[in-house]
Amino acid sequence: MKRHWIAGAAALLISAPLAAQTAKMPRIGWLAPDRVFPGPGALEELRRIGWVDGKNVAIDYRYADGSTAKLPELAADLVRQKVDVIITFSAGVLAAKRATEGSTIPVVMATSADPVRIGVASSLARPGGNVTGITYLTDQLAGKRLQYVKEAIPSLKRVAVIWEPAHLDNEMKGIQAASALLGVQVQSVEVPRPARPNEVELAVRAAVHGKAEAIILAPGGFTISQRKELISEAAKHRLPAFSAWSIFAEDGAVLTYGPNPVEMSRRLAYYVDRILKGAKPDSMPIEQPSQFELVVNLNAAKALGMAFPPRLAQRAEWVIE
Repeated sequence: MKRHWIAGAAALLISAPLAAQTAKMPRIGWLAPDRVFPGPGALEELRRIGWVDGKNVAIDYRYADGSTAKLPELAADLVRQKVDVIITFSAGVLAAKRATEGSTIPVVMATSADPVRIGVASSLARPGGNVTGITYLTDQLAGKRLQYVKEAIPSLKRVAVIWEPAHLDNEMKGIQAASALLGVQVQSVEVPRPARPNEVELAVRAAVHGKAEAIILAPGGFTISQRKELISEAAKHRLPAFSAWSIFAEDGAVLTYGPNPVEMSRRLAYYVDRILKGAKPDSMPIEQPSQFELVVNLNAAKALGMAFPPRLAQRAEWVIE
């Protein structure tokens, strides 16, 4: 009897690690419009809190490489792979939402648009469906950014906005609403999808022909991936560039104002962590930024011959000089 008990116990001890090894490893789907942005923030934070790709979680990457037309099929493929959660950004949000209809796969998003306006959540406090995550509030801050542009260039009468109508946010609407109060004419320079091979030159040339005195680069797949080229091309025509995110200022924009999207994207890791541990997305509030960065690049202003207002530079959280 005793020998049988020992043999049975030994069999259990041997089989326990085997059972652990054969346990289903959670799978995360990563759906991104391009490889440039938002960068590794969310992935780094996942590793930091203990979710390591290939060790205790598997991450399936899907990139549209700038072609939003590819996103629906990429999202559908992740659904077919039966991932446990999808992380997605920008235009990928609607693609993931539609692909997961009828399934129970949660979607954790980062979007610059209003999630309620685009129809992926009932409210920010209680999303009510399978989508939750963060919003950068890019469209809602558009008017405030134009105020800063006007403050940087008090004589400003005409500004060109390079933007993508196919992008989810509605920054143009916010800028146009503020322009009447500030006495600034807004020129719309629309970037089609897919962008043409010489789109950088075409967009800046349109601003020059429209007699713009400054350019606002509305964050989107094209402007983010081509920001260095756009800012450089604008500088050739002595046109200062402005935008929402500090990565633009780092690459030569004179001023940016908005949340730090790379840092905010780290918050996605905590949504994924809770979902993989059993939480449901329908009652997980969508986070909004609580802190905003005013970044001024005095080097860029000097190179353009701008007399940048010292008081505005003093209010900046970060001055590049």
